[in-house]
Order: sequence, then C-alpha cells, then structure tokens
Amino acid sequence: MITLTVNGQPRQIEAEADTPLLWVLRDELGLTGTRFGCGVAACGACTVHVDGVPMRACSLPVEALAGASVTTIEGLPASAGLAPEALHPVQQAWIDLQVPQCGYCQSGMIMAAAALLQANPKPSDPEIDAAITNLCRCGTYPRVRTAIRRLGGAA
Repeated sequence: MITLTVNGQPRQIEAEADTPLLWVLRDELGLTGTRFGCGVAACGACTVHVDGVPMRACSLPVEALAGASVTTIEGLPASAGLAPEALHPVQQAWIDLQVPQCGYCQSGMIMAAAALLQANPKPSDPEIDAAITNLCRCGTYPRVRTAIRRLGGAA
C-alpha cells in the first residue's frame, strides 16, 4: 500500500510498485484528464505536478511517490486556491485565446505552463521554449506562447 496526496486528498494506492503514476491516476482513481501519449516521457501529454514540479506521469513508478503530493489537471484550480469548479488562469487563457486545436495534449501543456508561471511569473520567450517541451501534433505553439506571455503581462 502506497500513500500519497492527489489533488489535496490523501489516497491509499494498491498497485504494483512499478506501476506508472499515469495508470494509477486513470485506472485506479478515475482521473482521466492526464493523457497517455508516448509512454516514454517524451511528449508531455501526461504532465502532472509532483510537489509542485512538472513531471511526466507515464514514467514515474508509483512507489517513488510515497508521501508526495500530486496535482492533476482536475485539481489545478484548487491548487491555486480557487474553488474546484473554477478555472485556473492558465485554463481561462487557453479558452480566451483558443489555444487548443484537437486538444489531446493540452492538459499536459496547461500543467507545464502553470508550473512555469508559478516559478517564473514573467518568462521570456527563450524561457518559455525551455520550459514547455511538450509536443503538440497540431502545432499550437504560437498560441501557447501568446497565452503564457499574456498571463505574464508581456503580451
């Protein structure tokens, strides 16, 4: 049994120690906003925050997270002190600027952008490029950058 906190709630996880966090979130806890993309931590569709740091859930064995605090896209508003039904500012910017095209990768993009803005509220374009390593088949990178820059007060 592994204990961790997910979206502010303590959870007891019964899974094999090497089970990736992604599958615990999706299959055990029903949190399907975190997406499977590549399975090798390359694309970022599965990005979550672990103790505030963006990490790729598809390659994190759940045993390594004992005692950790995990935030998924479903818990992002509450992690910012907002009501659970509210939108996080990054989510609102994504809507306002129509960032997604197909949307599949966007929960991971939003999680990466939220972590970047938490650590660096006014990132430069090179800082955005360095932090947002998520892949988007639709090529929404210009809109992603515009949304982040707007939230940072630069656009």
